[in-house]
Amino acid sequence: MVKKEEKNTDIGEVRPRDIVQEMQESYIDYAMSVIVARALPDVRDGLKPVHRRILYAMLEEGLRHSAKFRKSATVVGSVLGRYHPHGDAAVYESLVRMAQDFSLRY
Repeated sequence: MVKKEEKNTDIGEVRPRDIVQEMQESYIDYAMSVIVARALPDVRDGLKPVHRRILYAMLEEGLRHSAKFRKSATVVGSVLGRYHPHGDAAVYESLVRMAQDFSLRY
């Protein structure tokens, strides 16, 4: 008869923790990571990640100043399909803001 090897189920020590304290610390950590990684523009070029994704998708699609007209839905669909699998509102809003020179000038 073949013996089964016993799996090591020891995952370490479980420490009780106050749920309120855990939620406060976890929320602050997550909020700070979102602010630093996504909400603030990068100091190198002034772009947020969603702006960078839009520009890269447009580059891959061959959309330049001399290219033929394409609807914004084409760009948004390309960004959503390849790089930003979330809602389309953020991509549309960012695309519109990038088209308005006064909104990203300063």
